Amino acid sequence: MKDVQFGELPFLKYDHKVVTCVYSPDGTSFAVVLSDGSTNVYATSNWEKTWILSGHEFGVTSIAYSPKGDRIVSGSKDSTVRVWDVAAGHCLYIFIGHTSEIRSVAYSPQGNVVASRGSDGTVRLWDLEAAGCLSVISGYGSIVDMAFSPNGDNIAFSSDDRRIRIWDVASEECRSILIGHTSDISTIAYSAQGDVLISKDYDVVRVWDVEAGTCRHIMQGGDRVVLSPKGNQITLHGRYTAKFELWDIETGSRIRRLSGHKWGTISLAYSPQGDQIVSGGRETEVRLWDVETGECRQIMTGHTNAVTMVLYSPKGDYIASASLDKTVRLWNVESGSSRKISKHHSGGVMNLKYSPKWNQVASCSLDSTIQLWDALTGVQSHTLTGHGGRVKTISYSPQGGQLVSCGEDNTVRLWDVESGACLYTLTGHTKPVWEVTFSPRGDQIASASLDKTVRLWNVSTGECQHMLIGHNDSVWVVTYSPQGNQVASAGDDGTVRLWSVETGDCQHSLTGHSERIQKIEYSPNGNQIASVSDDKTVRLWDVKTGMCSHIFIGHQDEVTRVVYSPRGHQVASSSHEDKTVRLWNTESGGCLHTLVGHRRSINAIAYSPRGNLIASWSNYGEARLWDVKTGDCYWTLNHDGLISFVGLYMSHPFVWMSADIDSFITGDGGGSVKGWEVTKEQDQYRVRMRWRSRNGQLTVMDACVQDVQGLNDLNKRLLKQRGATGEPSVRLREASKKVMTMASVVSKLKSSSSNTEALNPSLTTPALSSKSHSEIKTEQAMDTGAFEN
Repeated sequence: MKDVQFGELPFLKYDHKVVTCVYSPDGTSFAVVLSDGSTNVYATSNWEKTWILSGHEFGVTSIAYSPKGDRIVSGSKDSTVRVWDVAAGHCLYIFIGHTSEIRSVAYSPQGNVVASRGSDGTVRLWDLEAAGCLSVISGYGSIVDMAFSPNGDNIAFSSDDRRIRIWDVASEECRSILIGHTSDISTIAYSAQGDVLISKDYDVVRVWDVEAGTCRHIMQGGDRVVLSPKGNQITLHGRYTAKFELWDIETGSRIRRLSGHKWGTISLAYSPQGDQIVSGGRETEVRLWDVETGECRQIMTGHTNAVTMVLYSPKGDYIASASLDKTVRLWNVESGSSRKISKHHSGGVMNLKYSPKWNQVASCSLDSTIQLWDALTGVQSHTLTGHGGRVKTISYSPQGGQLVSCGEDNTVRLWDVESGACLYTLTGHTKPVWEVTFSPRGDQIASASLDKTVRLWNVSTGECQHMLIGHNDSVWVVTYSPQGNQVASAGDDGTVRLWSVETGDCQHSLTGHSERIQKIEYSPNGNQIASVSDDKTVRLWDVKTGMCSHIFIGHQDEVTRVVYSPRGHQVASSSHEDKTVRLWNTESGGCLHTLVGHRRSINAIAYSPRGNLIASWSNYGEARLWDVKTGDCYWTLNHDGLISFVGLYMSHPFVWMSADIDSFITGDGGGSVKGWEVTKEQDQYRVRMRWRSRNGQLTVMDACVQDVQGLNDLNKRLLKQRGATGEPSVRLREASKKVMTMASVVSKLKSSSSNTEALNPSLTTPALSSKSHSEIKTEQAMDTGAFEN
């Protein structure tokens, strides 16, 4: 197992809270400050703890590496500044002079001067060659922040008089004062070139020309600011703001707005190249963003409490995140793994759609995301993020290259399937959008909303072409006729309305239902439309005349779903509470079969593409497959767990795939997606699972690795961290001794990391699940004491 890569780094677990953490400039060292006052230093080559720097009487508030990475400076609540030798682990200097706690420390770019900012209202500059105080900056009230210029000639600081001063280090004089802020300044930072300085107060960010001392731009938003490495861009974010914004420094204009964190961001950082952003917040997730497109590339899960700090390694290949769960997690940027991005939704699957032209399945969830899957292999290609609430419905374009979604954030979003990019965010609805669909030609989108309107959108421009007004209550469903010249809508007012796509005029208002209409569907030839209602009936309507041709009575409770057979000679309906599916003849109006067997409320039904089978799905995870001709049930699947949430039931967690092969996809309340295939042997149907998405975890609990050879130090720690037993072999055994092979190890590793549940240890993508500190007692016996082994 010498070359095996599990795709995860061990996480660092502590008994005390993590205060801050930082990489050395060359990335070979990593320091973590704990609330007990200690600083733990690691070698990043194997993540062995090299030193514990202790000596401060009280907690350490700030640390910084020297430019060469050979020293660390720390500031403490004990009012002292200490300089440490990274290689030897001992204290070189103790600087005394501040009269109260140190708020922050920083090295000058040359590494010969250290600055310390204290709550005593002073900034002190310490000469490391002379080992003494070079100068004291005081008399300006409470100093809130400080920053060295890139060339080290100046240090800028802000104070509670709402001014920024540029201090000349050599002459010990104030060069200029930047005036303009009207509230306390919380942050200042120099651009990489040093010609621009940004500052943030409660309300605004100001961009200053350092040489001229003038304000170039004023930007508003967020309560925190981060400057990009190139100095051409800033990001405004906030712990109580769901969205954060990217702004151009040169023009002072907003570039784009990114959303995904529901409860705001606590920490945010640019990659060293400036092409990515990592963010962390109260949701326990770490998110990775593409700066150019605004797309969320990874959602990295594993923390169990708020993420308080995120930072990139100097090369940009790893991310470190600190959390209130007392851990620091280390993430591979390329694979997204310390734990890999979850391979399934974190909330129940609300809707599934299949694209035959791309052989792809899209799933949307209560977790506000959409995931795209290869229908044959189950390999996930994209996770689409952007909706600010639950995603209700999704729909593929007829060409298959685009996907449209709608949700509780009142928006409709249009996505490119190949790249995963959001093409348009369509706004206009004033309440949640419940259903959305493409026109048959793919040039238009219809959306239905609780704001009582239907909107028709131009796919090419994203503009609203028509707003259809006429319903007296919430509109739940909308669908195009097969010819695409008409749109039908229905909802709480008990009417079905038929609209002209060209003019937006209402052609017919179909009345007769006495309660809310749950679902409508056009017949395959478009001459008829079926509707089902809480009044326990199914009605068939003539599209041309608007007259009701049949009323199907038989269900004992509200009817929630209706679907036509592929040939249109049958209609299937299901009732939520009477737990039956009924098949009706569309010509005679007679009931052909009543399908009985569900123990729970039925929430979805669908004919197979060939029309020989019909599937029904319960919101408690029970699926059944029926023979349309005989009405017999041939297959039953039972999931564990409720698939309804807060009274909202899944609209369609089941979709058929190929017209040639009876195969289908299911989604469940746990967020997983599964692919199935149906075969018929003689008179019996057999159903087998082809693939399944999982939660991205690899479990090795109780697997014996006593004789495993060639494991590197990281993998040894990972296996022990995950509950494996025995001590892996360090050196090769004699040839005559029995050696545990890769296959024998694999047989002991219960993998759920791959989409097909087949372990492939050579990949770097499988993710390993973390265990709680209380479950593993070995940590006390380890010399490092930092890994939860």
